[in-house]
Amino acid sequence: MNDKYITITQLTRYIKYKIDNDIHLNEVFLKGEISNFKAHSRGHFYFTLKDEGSRINAIMFSSSTKKLKFVPQDGMKVLVTGKVSVFEATGQYQIYVDDMLEDGVGNLYIAFEQLKKKLEEEGLFREEHKKRIPRIPNRIGVVTAPTGAAIKDIISTIKRRWPLVEVYLFPSLVQGEDAKEDIVRQIKRAEEFSLDTLIVGRGGGSIEDLWPFNEEIVARAIYDCPIPVISAVGHEIDFTIADFVADLRAPTPTGAAEMAVPQREDVENYLNQLNIRLNKTMHNKIENYKDRFQGIMNRNIIRNPITIYQTKEILFDNLLERFKHSTINLVNIKSKKLIELKGSYVFKNPYQILDNKTNKYLNLVSKLETLSPLLTLKRGYTLTKKEGKVINSSKKMKKGDIIEVEFHDGSIEASVV
Repeated sequence: MNDKYITITQLTRYIKYKIDNDIHLNEVFLKGEISNFKAHSRGHFYFTLKDEGSRINAIMFSSSTKKLKFVPQDGMKVLVTGKVSVFEATGQYQIYVDDMLEDGVGNLYIAFEQLKKKLEEEGLFREEHKKRIPRIPNRIGVVTAPTGAAIKDIISTIKRRWPLVEVYLFPSLVQGEDAKEDIVRQIKRAEEFSLDTLIVGRGGGSIEDLWPFNEEIVARAIYDCPIPVISAVGHEIDFTIADFVADLRAPTPTGAAEMAVPQREDVENYLNQLNIRLNKTMHNKIENYKDRFQGIMNRNIIRNPITIYQTKEILFDNLLERFKHSTINLVNIKSKKLIELKGSYVFKNPYQILDNKTNKYLNLVSKLETLSPLLTLKRGYTLTKKEGKVINSSKKMKKGDIIEVEFHDGSIEASVV
């Protein structure tokens, strides 16, 4: 009786078999809005496609995501191509996306805007990072296709305007899938040639044709290049990421050549102007120095140099007279002082001073002896001390105190009774 029942796995496999073998579901074109978008670390995209009435799970494997020129985001309306199948583990049907376009806006345009915004936020477009293009270069490099109108226009324009410059061609692919790597390789190669300026570009074409110059690796190679870079991609109305990163954007390859070198006639005119200015400056300098020289020659010191000697001679005579006068005055003053010293009583009777000093000394000694306590002790008086201190009152002693009585010829100890 249970033979009529099947498992859920069997049912799911049957439904999957039916869907996988339906030719109408093997290539489905859907349009909808992305939601729940997730980019797996392995490169796969998982998201939901929805419209006003329904939704379907979607997966885009890394082998397909690598072909996209933009990064899908939630809320983005897209056109997808893929195959509908069933995921057995959940029993849900989903679409396996092979290709995706932005609905209503070109895929390449979205990629262009996204990369432009990214590099602009990183600062790769800032003016302070741009290098100055040399006014008169000696060596110019050109990264472009070796054939075609672009390289012919660039070379002919450069040779016509400034034939002294050397032009180096670095041939490169300028369209197709492999062009971006080739352009980067040639830019790196050009860095080895000590160039003054590097032109990177190509002639006009569709946005697909110009797309290698919108690739991130090309933009970063231009930004990192130590040589000043002029971008020359397409026509004047065409803008690429390379134009924003380059140090200078030219509207066309011919315009790049005109920006890279000066016009020979302009340089000649400039040199003529410099020559006129130089001659005028030299003339002014010469006239100025002539006036200064004439002024110096008109000075009295040049016209009559003997006056310098005469002036110094007079000054020397004055100084010599002052020196003589000062010397005589000093000698007279010292002579008078010497005469005064000789007339002093010190020189006439020096023993009188000694007698006076001796008498003064004896008087002082006599006064000291009169005041000396030793004479008082010789007359029979004594000096009483207690513990080394002089006792001048009996009230300072008590019975049993040991005292010292000092005579003129010695001392004794006594006890107070």
